[in-house]
Amino acid sequence: MDRPLNMASERQGLKEYGRSEVKQSLHKNMVRGLTVSIAIHIGIIGGYYAALYINEDDDNAPTVGVRMLKYSDLGPPPSISSAPLAPPVGVSAVAKPTVGVPVPVPDAEVSPEQTIATQTELSNAPSPITEQLGNTGDIQISPDLSIDGDVDPSMEEFIPVEKPPQIIKRVLPVYPEMALRAGLEGKVWVKVLVDKEGKPRKAIVIKSTTEIFNDVAVDAAMQFLFTPAVMNGGPVKVWLSIPFKFTIANGAS
Repeated sequence: MDRPLNMASERQGLKEYGRSEVKQSLHKNMVRGLTVSIAIHIGIIGGYYAALYINEDDDNAPTVGVRMLKYSDLGPPPSISSAPLAPPVGVSAVAKPTVGVPVPVPDAEVSPEQTIATQTELSNAPSPITEQLGNTGDIQISPDLSIDGDVDPSMEEFIPVEKPPQIIKRVLPVYPEMALRAGLEGKVWVKVLVDKEGKPRKAIVIKSTTEIFNDVAVDAAMQFLFTPAVMNGGPVKVWLSIPFKFTIANGAS
């Protein structure tokens, strides 16, 4: 009976001993873990602020060869009035001009009795040159007639026609040798006065891109033949425009 009682008491003692040891180790481990945790957090926070400080120092570090100044550090601008003046430039004496110098002349002598006629007196004065026919005293002015006695119309004059002239013979102009060697091309517009027989009476260049072709274009236009223009059943004189084109590939046309 004594043996079981001893074993129970020993077990109770072991239980009491293990509980106290566990409590002591638990307290030590909690303190140790808390200390380690605080140290880790302090290290992380310190590293973060240390990194910010290092980056701030890098940003504020001056660039090599460049000096950064603030506006407040700059001094006042230099005065303009105190700037050194440019040295004076010596100017030699300028010679007087010898050409174009006006020379005084005596006043023209005018007779005090001389008078100037007014416009009314000039208009009433007789003409110095007149041509009288018979006893009428009228002046006859002959119009500018053509060979056949008809007045040639001007290029600006509008002449109505019922049937315009038609080309019945076309002559191509000769391509100038100088223009051919130089590789020149162009276009010439020639206005021709066609008479009542359909023949060219006058030829005038009204537009040209290259003047070297003007003469040959006029020569060719004067060799054209036309049907006369018709108005009121009869032939009339009219101006007709003819274009001439000069190209190296196709020649003159």
